[in-house]
Amino acid sequence: MKTIPAKQMNGAGCLTFCRRRPLFFLTAILLLGVLFQPAGCLWPQRRPPAPPPSPPQAEPSLSLYDDKTGQKRPIKMEEYVQGVVAAEMDPKWPQEALAAQAILARTFTLERIGRGGVQSRHGADVCTSPEHFQAYDASKINDAVRGAVERTRGLIVTYQGQPIRAWFHSDSGGHTTTAAEGLNFRETPTPYIQPVPDVATAATWKAEFSMGQLEAALSKLGKKISPIKSISIEARDSSGRAVTLKINDASVSAAELRLALGSEKMRSTLLDSLSLVGDRLLLSGRGWGHGVGMSQWGAKTMAEQGKKAEEIIRYYFKEVKIEKRW
Repeated sequence: MKTIPAKQMNGAGCLTFCRRRPLFFLTAILLLGVLFQPAGCLWPQRRPPAPPPSPPQAEPSLSLYDDKTGQKRPIKMEEYVQGVVAAEMDPKWPQEALAAQAILARTFTLERIGRGGVQSRHGADVCTSPEHFQAYDASKINDAVRGAVERTRGLIVTYQGQPIRAWFHSDSGGHTTTAAEGLNFRETPTPYIQPVPDVATAATWKAEFSMGQLEAALSKLGKKISPIKSISIEARDSSGRAVTLKINDASVSAAELRLALGSEKMRSTLLDSLSLVGDRLLLSGRGWGHGVGMSQWGAKTMAEQGKKAEEIIRYYFKEVKIEKRW
């Protein structure tokens, strides 16, 4: 076979080499392409297709137990929230206050249903009892309530992606408090509940209880104290609320005693005075409610000052998000 000179192998020699080593040649070309890949549109990189947007959740359907009739019926979440807002807040108040109440009522409902609602008590998601769930009164719904609920449709308050414990109360007495101090709630952390000064004028109240009523209330708490000889405030929180009371030699949770005596009479634990006079317990204080979360009178005042519902909520609940779920 005739030998081809080296200087002539540019054509025939390369062709022969390619025929004999096609895989090596192809690999070399691909490697050079990777090493010297041009930037920009000359050699566009392929990207995986973006995932399709998540479809919005459907508005939840609930089962509502009526405490007056004992009947259960299905109801949509937004219709239920209208009845709660109308019952929990004066329907004639500014719409942004009503809107803040709607967001919290919706959040409260969703969070509580996640823990079983009132299934164990009534076999339903929600009920009309303020003691067991939230107040509900469809007869008080007006256009302002409907507008507030519609404006906030699907909005809830979350902390780290989960619905918060959306507590609210009537009047803080000038300053809100923590869940641990206002409700003696210690089941789970609630870092979004931080005490803040309120903007509404504090309401004042007085109450009177017999020794029999006080002893019965203490008995509900597992405290057998009789006869009662002395009572005083043992500890207060940073807002001035009584945390524990000293009754004779026993320490009693002020928040728990308030519920046992009746929250409609002992309106708060923000006590200005308490004393035993004969066989009567005399109390006076400020505010109405446990003082945790949003003050409804505070929300009214802020709405009258031009604040939006979202601003009101972020004042009373810290480091939270307001998310649209449907």
